[in-house]
Amino acid sequence: DVVYGVKRTLNPKSASGYAYVLYIIKGGEAFNTADPEALSDEEFAALEEGVGVKAVDDYTVEFTLEHPAGYFPAIASMWVARPQPKDAIEAHGERWIEPGFIVTNGPYVLVDWVHEDSMVLEKNPLFYAADEVQIERVELVMVVEASTAMAMYEANQLDGTSPPLEDMDRVKADPVLSKELYIAPRDCTYYYGFTNDKPPMDNKLVRRALSAAIDRQGLIDNVLKGGQLPANTFAPSMIFGNAALDPRIAPWALPESLGGTGYAKAVELAKGWLAEAGYPDAKGFPTITLMYNTSEGHKKIAEAIAAMWKDALGIDVKVENQEWKVYLNTISKKTPVEEMPHVWRLGWCADYPDENNWVKEVFAPSARNDIRWNNQEFQKIVDEAEVSPDPAKRKELYFQAEKILCDDEAAIAPIYYYTTVALTKPWLTRYYGEMGGEHWWKYKIDWAQKKAALGK
Repeated sequence: DVVYGVKRTLNPKSASGYAYVLYIIKGGEAFNTADPEALSDEEFAALEEGVGVKAVDDYTVEFTLEHPAGYFPAIASMWVARPQPKDAIEAHGERWIEPGFIVTNGPYVLVDWVHEDSMVLEKNPLFYAADEVQIERVELVMVVEASTAMAMYEANQLDGTSPPLEDMDRVKADPVLSKELYIAPRDCTYYYGFTNDKPPMDNKLVRRALSAAIDRQGLIDNVLKGGQLPANTFAPSMIFGNAALDPRIAPWALPESLGGTGYAKAVELAKGWLAEAGYPDAKGFPTITLMYNTSEGHKKIAEAIAAMWKDALGIDVKVENQEWKVYLNTISKKTPVEEMPHVWRLGWCADYPDENNWVKEVFAPSARNDIRWNNQEFQKIVDEAEVSPDPAKRKELYFQAEKILCDDEAAIAPIYYYTTVALTKPWLTRYYGEMGGEHWWKYKIDWAQKKAALGK
């Protein structure tokens, strides 16, 4: 149920990586950060009981918050607060999410799952709108290489995919594929994190120089080719409190067409900052490591940016990659600093449409803060913005926070705001949203058209 699910997410024994999103609930942080080994059973139970969520009746849940938060309904709709089936979890342990054990109430049920390979979902006849679900079976194929997925799509083995970067020009020029291409804004930002406590990244002038020496528009035009926008802030335009594309923040990240300095001027600024940091013409500057998680696309971006830093500043960059699970451990703030790369890539997509989910929950010293950045002015600003009841005041505070994060301190280098870039077969009608997941139950297939294309 909901109460059990919220408390299970916050239970430190669950080790949920997203439990911090529920710290807005009274007693949530105290329970989640408690050490069960250091407490008696009674003390631990008291902390759990103190979490501000209770069932008023069979259909009503009451939350008590640490402070007023107009964005809380969006948090309450996230997966971290959804009902969890207590009976199934207690009966099957970690296997409760497997086919035959998992309990769900959505439009589809899980009937097969080959981990890291495929999943099969079938229509749930008990779904409240089952009559509106036209597609009775959804087959999800986990393909590591984008080029492989593209080949499968062109062979009609997939109904939808995202084209790899190297195929974007061909897709746009192809009379068939170009009509199947869909591009639209998304609630995500691609960024490079700096390990802020590892020399020379512990110098904000170095960080500013590296961020300014990224030709974001050139990267979009020549590598990405998917209608992305250059990012001068962390949060994109559909997030409350954002300052995306406001040239008062990091104008050197924007082309002149968007009110920025343009790349040529940005490079001059970058050279000046690098010299001021003690590295004129990059003399004495060490070779730095740029790391990304294994992906054809991330590799192309990393190699392009490494070349920009070499050409613009004379900096040598060692580009490395790791598989996703290993990579996440490597870039964790728990990793010894000497084992950390100097620069590393990540992306962030909205959990809920408010800047609190961006600047505070990702980069505040009290939060995730994988960039290891300790700026108490920033912490004070985002703390004040989180609890302020005045929307205008919150917007102003978040502007200040973004400016400190992405400009004054350049603790990260935002690179671009994502777009959805998708290919879809003409027999499949899909629905896209700027935020949220895929709503497969609303999709429609023209079976006659699909069978004809497959020669059946």
